Amino acid sequence: MENVKRNYMTFGIVAVLFLVFIAETLIGGSESTSVLLKMGAMYNPAVVVEGQWWRLFTAQFLHIGIMHIASNAIMIYYIGQYAEPIFGHWRFLVLYLLSGAGGSLLTLAFGSDQAISAGASTALFGILGAMACVGFKNRESDILSFLGRQALALAIINIVLDLFMPDVDLLGHLGGLISGGLLAIAFGDRTYQNYGRLGRVLAAAGIVIYVVVTLRLGMNVSL
Repeated sequence: MENVKRNYMTFGIVAVLFLVFIAETLIGGSESTSVLLKMGAMYNPAVVVEGQWWRLFTAQFLHIGIMHIASNAIMIYYIGQYAEPIFGHWRFLVLYLLSGAGGSLLTLAFGSDQAISAGASTALFGILGAMACVGFKNRESDILSFLGRQALALAIINIVLDLFMPDVDLLGHLGGLISGGLLAIAFGDRTYQNYGRLGRVLAAAGIVIYVVVTLRLGMNVSL
């Protein structure tokens, strides 16, 4: 019970993921293209042409198949045990949501306009990027430094594996990683040493540039 109180956002996110997956299954199946599109999967033409910008956020709550949600949920639960106490409940949630949207933005800018993508891994990579930045800034702390190195190594290993796996949204993962790192620097964490004012201003500027550039490039879609 104490663990639930300390990490209730992590438990809440995992619970929502499974509830959404159950809804996908009940209305036609999580591997159904029509179900994925109906429930908010990332699809560039729908975002740009039909103005469905909410897909940047909803895609991170959908999954394609039981193994997809199982792997993401386990990783989010594991990483959240460390990340949520460091960032605080609400900052952790904002990092999660905005990193997921940041991953979708890179998919919008450079991904195939015919592809449909979904999954919490964009947000998961964001948390890994955020933890890596916290670990780098707090190198004098053995625990935080170790967690940061572990998060970065995990992200790199998964990105390398993505190169050899078909139908994986590599761009979404990279976008989530970049977004999470920048957001962590800009937001800071709850109790530990944060980046200085200059670093946080530069990170905020980087976020603005990232959003503007990906939106500008993503506005051109092929139907």
